[in-house]
Amino acid sequence: MRDILRRNSGAATVADSVDTIGMARQTSGSTPQKASLVGQRESILGPQELVAFVATRDPSRAKKFYRDTLGLPLVSEDEFALVFDATGAMLRVTLVQELAAAKYTVLGWRVRNIVQTAKDLQKAHVTLERYPGMHQDELGIWNSPSGARVAWFKDPDGNTLSITQF
Repeated sequence: MRDILRRNSGAATVADSVDTIGMARQTSGSTPQKASLVGQRESILGPQELVAFVATRDPSRAKKFYRDTLGLPLVSEDEFALVFDATGAMLRVTLVQELAAAKYTVLGWRVRNIVQTAKDLQKAHVTLERYPGMHQDELGIWNSPSGARVAWFKDPDGNTLSITQF
C-alpha cells in the first residue's frame, strides 16, 4: 500500500515543531514542559537538517520495501545508497557488504493515528513485531509509561523500525 507512512506521519512544520526535551520530561498524565535555552550555548547542529541512515545488503529489495510498501519517494540511487524523501528529511539506505541488524529501533516515524497506520502496514503485508513481556494490544501496539503508543516492524534486512503516536 503506497504512502502509508507519508499519509499518517503527522509531520511537523517549523510552526508546530516537536519539543523533544519536553516530551522526554513528560510523564503520563502530566502536561508537556517547554524546553528552556536560558544559560545554554548556541546549538551547533540544532538548525541543521537531519540525515538518517539505515543499512541494506540488497538494494533492490530495500527499494521495493521503502518505496513501494512504505510509499517514500525515491530521490536518487547510485552504487552507494538509495536516497528517499522522508517528509523533508533525507533517508539514505546505504549498501553494505556485511550487516548485523541492531537489536533496537534504528528508525521511526511519528504518526497521528497509530491504529490506522498499524492497520495500513498490516494490509501492506508488513508484520508488526511482538516482544515477550510487553503488553501489546491485538495490533501489536504498546502503551509506554509516558503515554506514547509504539509499534515495531522490520525492514527486509532485519532493521527494527517503529511508529509512535505521542
